[in-house]
Amino acid sequence: EGDPRPLTTAAGGWLRNTSKTMAASGSAAGGAGGADHSHVLTRRASFSKLGDSGAGFTPRVAEDEFDESLASDDERTAKKSEKLWALMSSYIGSDIHTIQRSIVNHVEYTLASTRFSFDMAKCYRAAAFSVRDRLIESWNDTNRYFDSLDCKRVNYLSLEYLMGRSMQNALLNMDLAKPYHEALMDLGFSLEELYEQEMDAALGNGGLGRLAACFLDSMATLDLPAWGYGIRYNYGIFRQVIKDGKQVEVPDYWLTFGNPWEIERLDVTYDVGFYGKVETVTDEHGHERKKWVPGELVQAIAYDNPIPGHDTYNTINLRLWRALPSRMIDLESFNSGDYVGAANQRWRAESISSVLYPSDSTYNGKELRLKQQYFFVSATLQDIVRRFKKVKTHTWDEFSDKNAIQLNDTHPSIGIPELMRILVDEEMLEWERAWAITRKTFAYTNHTILPEALERWSAGMMGHLLPRHLEIIYKINWHFLNEVRAAFPGDMETLRQMSIVEEGAEKMIRMANLSIVGSHTVNGVAEIHSELVKSYVFPKFYAMFPDRFQNKTNGVTPRRWINQANPRMSAVITELLDTDEWINNLDLVAGLRPLADSEDVLRTWMKVKADNKARLAKLVKDVLGLDLRVDALFDVQVKRIHEYKRQLMNCLYCIHRYRWIKSLPAARRAAEVTPRVVLFGGKSAPGYARAKRIIQLIHAVGKVVNNDPDIGDLFKVIFFPNYNVSNAEVIIPASDLSQHISTAGMEASGTSNMKFAMNGGLIIGTMDGANIEIAAAIGEENMFIFGALTEDVDRLRFEQQQVDEEGKEPPIDPGLSAVLDDLTAGVYGDFADIVDALTPAKDYYLLAHDFPQYCEAQERVDAAYRKPLEWAKKSLTSTAGMGRFSTDRTISEYASEIWDVKPARRPDPTSTAGKAMTRVRSFPNFDPNTVLAATKA
Repeated sequence: EGDPRPLTTAAGGWLRNTSKTMAASGSAAGGAGGADHSHVLTRRASFSKLGDSGAGFTPRVAEDEFDESLASDDERTAKKSEKLWALMSSYIGSDIHTIQRSIVNHVEYTLASTRFSFDMAKCYRAAAFSVRDRLIESWNDTNRYFDSLDCKRVNYLSLEYLMGRSMQNALLNMDLAKPYHEALMDLGFSLEELYEQEMDAALGNGGLGRLAACFLDSMATLDLPAWGYGIRYNYGIFRQVIKDGKQVEVPDYWLTFGNPWEIERLDVTYDVGFYGKVETVTDEHGHERKKWVPGELVQAIAYDNPIPGHDTYNTINLRLWRALPSRMIDLESFNSGDYVGAANQRWRAESISSVLYPSDSTYNGKELRLKQQYFFVSATLQDIVRRFKKVKTHTWDEFSDKNAIQLNDTHPSIGIPELMRILVDEEMLEWERAWAITRKTFAYTNHTILPEALERWSAGMMGHLLPRHLEIIYKINWHFLNEVRAAFPGDMETLRQMSIVEEGAEKMIRMANLSIVGSHTVNGVAEIHSELVKSYVFPKFYAMFPDRFQNKTNGVTPRRWINQANPRMSAVITELLDTDEWINNLDLVAGLRPLADSEDVLRTWMKVKADNKARLAKLVKDVLGLDLRVDALFDVQVKRIHEYKRQLMNCLYCIHRYRWIKSLPAARRAAEVTPRVVLFGGKSAPGYARAKRIIQLIHAVGKVVNNDPDIGDLFKVIFFPNYNVSNAEVIIPASDLSQHISTAGMEASGTSNMKFAMNGGLIIGTMDGANIEIAAAIGEENMFIFGALTEDVDRLRFEQQQVDEEGKEPPIDPGLSAVLDDLTAGVYGDFADIVDALTPAKDYYLLAHDFPQYCEAQERVDAAYRKPLEWAKKSLTSTAGMGRFSTDRTISEYASEIWDVKPARRPDPTSTAGKAMTRVRSFPNFDPNTVLAATKA
């Protein structure tokens, strides 16, 4: 069950034999044929090298390497503290003894434990702190290196980051997994078991947050000077518990035992205001200016999370903000006996960073969501401005030359009026100059065409919560509509569509429109999505600003989703390609294509998949108590539960398949039925009633199917609860088939399809989102494609609502009709509401139209799976074609085509050639005679 990479040489013996066989037959892959695989692969950047010098330590910057020309006044003051610097002049060693000493020190001095209470949980935390020590060294030196270059930086703003676990990712990226494995083994602990002690960071929900996490990994690996910004949620979105087949949301107490990967920065705090009033004041030059006087202040405290790159010494930062009251307790109220009132201010503040996506079904919920967004954006922009102003020679006209701010969807778009407020109200810039700076700084990524995801806020609510920002938005809109009038004279409809302010019974602020108006670049996340953004969602904006729109097809990081999640396959790919450089250059996996005709290679590929399926079967047994047949086809659909993603169609097919199996004579079932396990997973939004009913139906179907003795192990339907990154790392490598079956034109991109295909899981799907580009990359013959096309969807929706002369609705497929009859009869319980939603007039997501094609595609799946070598060939070819779907490619395109940011790779600390920058001062502002203020440090 552990990571097989330390055993690559032994486990790869058959691969060397395979290579010789391929060489004899003339096959080769990237020079792998007939090559000697007994060598040890090396990396350019390995933290295991730090400590390999004769003295046992790698030195950081020497005294004569300190560049006074780059030093601030604080640094010159700090240089007086030679003793402190001397003590910090070397990196922590990474030999086994030093690692063990580091772990034991943290057990005693950080956790205050003894050798008599040194259990697995404490060993994990101590080991995590010891890894963090090494991350902090790299993180500090990387930041100082960026400062020395005074380079342009990327500031990535996202309301969520679905990070998963950190320990294994850090060790693999830093190339420290092997020494830690050996050090812990010698102490009597298994590194693989320690990994399981870590809880997933509850900082995200779905694809948006996971994409942000993959982006950070690629930014670090590509040596980009970049930071992520977001919110440190106390309880995440929720932990999904299933009771009687129904989703129940409970808090995700992921911080119960603390988070050893974060660094609390009590020295980095900012005040964030809400409510209040706007005053008109006269400045020293006699000009009238606006001044916002907030009625409530909340304190934003930074928590830094180092993000290591792979095969580089660069470590970047994810800075998350926690909300606390500006004063911890109202002592006057407390002393007068009003204890609840005294604590109320703290509760109001802490609620801002408590939960991701609080329900917006009430006014208070909507206000809290807007509060969250402004809270983290305000703190972030204050932080960016502070760092910019630290360099005394900077001028405001250089701000966009030193900072790129990327809005990950509309959640951070309130940053556009916030930067305008800072520049105009606080820095006293003229409006036109401030607007030019703002527009050159921001870029916006659109992630959806779904109306509910294009945020709109009540102008009344915004005016109450952020009165100055509403004024600024109105002024931005006034100037912008003047441009629209000039571009489209006399066209009032275009003026109405493009306005940031939506007029009506209640004025609404369209945040997507604001994002487009205030950004220099707008991008979609897949080719079809980007076209829909231009032609369907924002056609008038595209007509006015055609050069502003781009496509940046999403990707996923192969470090997490192959090298970490699927170590068995990672080892095989490395052996077959004779290099591990594919981990940072996924295009190299194309070298697997010529091997797809080798039976030895295909059987090896099948063995890896079988091992991964056994691992998933064990997890399912542990969590659900259900035994799975490992030779069955593992059919997986794991993603956020939503009607457009059509988990319902998959569930209806499960009923259809169950009916078919039951209809066969018992003697024929074993011969005619391809054994299959259908695994669902994903969360519904708490207030999304229909999605919750779909989860309930899946459980009801599973209860009937899984307990039918006539079916046995030929068919299982399961719902895996509380789907998260760590579960995904087990589920995805084990998948034979994955379902990406959204209604055409409704999925912006999707990234789970990329993860499954990278891991050799075949796709059944519609031509939607990134499926289209995946099909082009791996070949449609290696996918199971079905369903309506985007260009036909509107026509089909219209047609299915028509009735004939007798008032009858269009007929539906007989197979689907039989399934709906079972639902109507209550075979699985009372699901009349779902049956009603599938009547032609209400079937917005076209389940009835696509269902017959979907069933036919499933028949093709069964037929293909019964030919194992052909299936394995499709699987290997899928992986080989996924090179362009690495986030390294995506981020490279962002960097060159949107951000105009160059890599800033730290020189090798172990290099002896030239004047390598090694260890720099970790505390450049340290002055032992001064106590630092707890703000703006």
